Amino acid sequence: MNHAQVTALGRALRLLGEHGEALTADTPDARLHEVRGDLRRALDLLEESVGATAPATRCPEHPNGPVDDSAPDRCLLCETRRRAARRSELNGSSPYGRPGGASAAFPAASRYGVREDRPQPQQRWLPEQWTGREWQLCGTPRRDRREAELFLAAQRRGPHAAMAYRLVHEFTDYEVVRVWGTPVRVDIEPMGNM
Repeated sequence: MNHAQVTALGRALRLLGEHGEALTADTPDARLHEVRGDLRRALDLLEESVGATAPATRCPEHPNGPVDDSAPDRCLLCETRRRAARRSELNGSSPYGRPGGASAAFPAASRYGVREDRPQPQQRWLPEQWTGREWQLCGTPRRDRREAELFLAAQRRGPHAAMAYRLVHEFTDYEVVRVWGTPVRVDIEPMGNM
């Protein structure tokens, strides 16, 4: 809704409010026809202002998501999440990795979480290219080293090959595994910044 629509709709609704305050038992029919016309204009303005369809659910996160009539907010996605949480509580697996939630030895969950909450380190191979000023990621990080090397080989053979490529191994830290070509720093200013 843009500013002009907001202004026009606000004006029409304030006019209807004034009509409502002025209504009495002996209001003439001519005045009621005027109220009906103003009400129709306000409804037309409202119809023009509304851009999206009416929300199917009462969920603020998924207003137009799939509907589950048995859910309190009618949102199938949120209800599925709630059911999975209830199932995990009943089956003895909790979000903290201990049956029944925090045990008596740990009355409150740790601010930093427990080991099972933290993601395990993941090994990835990052293909990078030299842009003339810095190393830049040039493809999707791969889980397989051979696949990453094949990707870089294809890049080197391509029509717009970079000056140099490298393969970086990411585990808990970064390690440059292999470099193809020689990266040379290129000054972007003509005539060397003179």
